Amino acid sequence: MADSKTRKQRPTQPINTAYGHLQPQALEIEKAVLGALMMDTDAYAVVCEILHPSSFYEPRNQKIYSAIETLSMSQHPVDMLTVAEQLEKDGELENVGGPAYLGELTSDVASSAHVVYHAKILAQKSLARELITYSSKIETKAFDETVDINELMQEAEGDLFELSQTNMKQDYRQIGPVIEEAEASIRKAAETKGGLTGLPSGFTKLDDVTAGWQSSDLIIVAGRPAMGKTSFALSLVKNIAIDMNNPIAFFSLEMSSKQLANRLISQVCEIPGHNILTGQLTQLEWTRLDRHLDLMQKSPIYVDDTPQLNIFELRTKARRLVKNEGVKMIIIDYLQLMTGTGKHFGSRQEEVSTISQSLKGLAKELDIPILALSQLNRDVEKRDAKSSGSEGKRPQLSDLRESGAIEQDADMVIFVHRPEYYKIYEDENGNSTRGKAQIIIAKHRKGATKDVMLNFRSEFTAFQNEDASYVPPTDGGTFSSKMNDDFPVPGLPDDDPFKPNTNEAAF
Repeated sequence: MADSKTRKQRPTQPINTAYGHLQPQALEIEKAVLGALMMDTDAYAVVCEILHPSSFYEPRNQKIYSAIETLSMSQHPVDMLTVAEQLEKDGELENVGGPAYLGELTSDVASSAHVVYHAKILAQKSLARELITYSSKIETKAFDETVDINELMQEAEGDLFELSQTNMKQDYRQIGPVIEEAEASIRKAAETKGGLTGLPSGFTKLDDVTAGWQSSDLIIVAGRPAMGKTSFALSLVKNIAIDMNNPIAFFSLEMSSKQLANRLISQVCEIPGHNILTGQLTQLEWTRLDRHLDLMQKSPIYVDDTPQLNIFELRTKARRLVKNEGVKMIIIDYLQLMTGTGKHFGSRQEEVSTISQSLKGLAKELDIPILALSQLNRDVEKRDAKSSGSEGKRPQLSDLRESGAIEQDADMVIFVHRPEYYKIYEDENGNSTRGKAQIIIAKHRKGATKDVMLNFRSEFTAFQNEDASYVPPTDGGTFSSKMNDDFPVPGLPDDDPFKPNTNEAAF
């Protein structure tokens, strides 16, 4: 019994924090913030975007802040008495220490002058605790041999991405500096040829409508299979990166890098894709390839063919590409093959919605245009080809596949449509649609909606300006291009049997 009594009376030894870790916290600052909020009725308005109840480490301080939050949202005055009354309604007054603790909070604060600075300290401590919880959860699962490590990687990336998104705050700005920036953009546009304010696409009529691809815009290029979405994207790559030497990144979730390279070679050198696939090139085609190979190899094109790319991986790679390589545009082929942030979604529509929102946020963050290809649903195929107006095979915004959020988040929605594919050889005005593609600007947040006609070179799967005229083949023959006269193959005499003529394109 004596030993038992001795043990009960033995004084408790203080914890030596040198040999352990405490959660990041600042209890005295928590008290100072709560005291300031109950002293100054305007203080909550300046900290409400910085703090939330979980920003406080002490549970009773969380409850007091929740009461202040409730009062402020209800537009009731906030002071020691009203907070006590609200806590009484919530059944929490005694749990937080009663009126005595509230009085202690207000008596220790002289003013609310430093409340914002103190609030930011609490927010940092809260974020540190969240990171500790995140890393601890991942560490525990990593030790579990039954957990699939690839799934854990996806979950870890997704959780960290959501954590960073939640804590990325941007303050408001007075309109004056913004107006100055807008004026500078207007003056710069006035000095440029054609009034281009964005990155030129290389398609003259399209640039006339869009003024180029605009920074921070999310552009969706959609169409049914075989319409030429990837070909259109690669034509943009050729125009922007090879012809104009602007760095561009291409994330291909559908095709390998080698397949993309082959298609790009076909477009640039004007060599039919089948010839490239089989290696059966004519002497003229070998000449074209040799002539352009060095230019293509040195072009600022960055290709990533990671399958099932998720939004977190994209964001990480995109940041590095913009910072290290000066990339001015990102193209994704295609949106529906991407995955979300690693968490489990209630539906595929919810996941696609998260992806489109994240892409728009990434475009704003990096201040560059992001162009994402998208599939359309099968409703287009169900409609009668002979119908006119809003019907027929012409795609509509409602045809966007899997999520209406794509239409909502996009600054521009473009459809690639080739009537010829549906055996429609004339438009409503009687003009031939053979070898033509409609680029339908169905949504344009910064300008007009309009149709732009381009030539489609099926043998090279390439899009060209309409004024680069050629004769569409009706018997499998070759195309004739205006570029023959402008770009003769060097080193070949006029009587060389392989020198291009009016019946064959130069490249």
